[in-house]
Amino acid sequence: MSELTPVTTVRLGEHLPLLDLLPDSQPLAWVRSGEGLVGWGTYATTTVSGPHRFAEARHWWQKQLEKLAVNNTVHGSGTGPVLFSSFSFSPEDVSVLVIPQVVVGSKAGKSWMTWIGSGAQPVLNTTAEQFSNGEMKWSEEPQADVQWKQRVSTAVSRIQKGDLDKVVLARDITVSSNKAIDPRVILNKLAVEYPTTWKFANSGLVGATPELLLRLSRGMVTSRVLAGTISKTGDDAKDLALAGSLARSSKDLAEHEYAVRSVADAIEPFCSSTNVPDSPFVLHLANVMHLATDVTGALVETLSHVDAFTILEQLHPSAAVCGTPRPQAAQLISEIEGMSRGRYAGPVGWIDAAGDGELGIALRCGQINGDSIRIFAGCGIVDGSDPEIELAETYAKFAPMRSALT
Repeated sequence: MSELTPVTTVRLGEHLPLLDLLPDSQPLAWVRSGEGLVGWGTYATTTVSGPHRFAEARHWWQKQLEKLAVNNTVHGSGTGPVLFSSFSFSPEDVSVLVIPQVVVGSKAGKSWMTWIGSGAQPVLNTTAEQFSNGEMKWSEEPQADVQWKQRVSTAVSRIQKGDLDKVVLARDITVSSNKAIDPRVILNKLAVEYPTTWKFANSGLVGATPELLLRLSRGMVTSRVLAGTISKTGDDAKDLALAGSLARSSKDLAEHEYAVRSVADAIEPFCSSTNVPDSPFVLHLANVMHLATDVTGALVETLSHVDAFTILEQLHPSAAVCGTPRPQAAQLISEIEGMSRGRYAGPVGWIDAAGDGELGIALRCGQINGDSIRIFAGCGIVDGSDPEIELAETYAKFAPMRSALT
């Protein structure tokens, strides 16, 4: 048997500015309000695809763990070796799994570091370097807005015929730069403007999602469901009135209920109890407001084989990014959306050696390819959706990445 590779986790003590520590332009990140995990260097990486990609990802991760000798004096979720995961929306597209050489985590004012290999503890770069991206050129097709509104109209007519209840349609814009795009610049801008979202980076996919698909920690499951959106005006009094109208909107409440029910139904078989609030709250972000519901559950204690991969397989794609019923919505997306989503709207985050983890839905994001980046936005379409209003919503959802790229 070959010799095991050492993995060491030590406490660092003070809270650290995680996004300032990243030493290269291929960062791994999952950070919210200054807490979370960042990683760099590659110990091992692979890709998976197809209908069994979550099971294949688990199998690969467990095989990697068998090669490691872990010395973890910190303990708790996110300590020890960590797998940064970014799954595709569609089974046909490629999902990316990365085990970084170095991970630094921070939670509740405490920080820790994990590194793989027999070398000395890595020295942290605690002086924030200044980076900048080049001049951006937006390549928007003149007919793109018209075509997208036509797709919305098609979806509404199919819904009115009774083919399905809801479908989520997405669109994209490609932005080019005069030099290679550095995700660290984007992460830091998003952290300032959207502190309560989860900032993420994995293999060129970078963004700030407000939607937590799954947190699994010590037998407790949490999922934050967002569906139903209204743009903010920047005027507090007007926005308060808009929040009230969103909370009363029958169209938005129906869209939200489909998304909540799909999540609750997915986790219920694994849980001894679940909590689904009767009505959503309004989540205020810098640019938009969403109807939001936190669904929670306690895992059945006898189900020892259940881990983040198991639950993700059932959760994804939820009605928040696909539609209801799921098979009909997925088919309509494939038929009329006219693009590959790649890892947009797929689960992104991390999973640890215990099978716990935090993964959001990859929203408000873009995929970097050298000196260009493809950014995405999507809307839930139901009976009563207006193509013009949905178009405006896509531009509100493009706004975080547009701002981070300027």
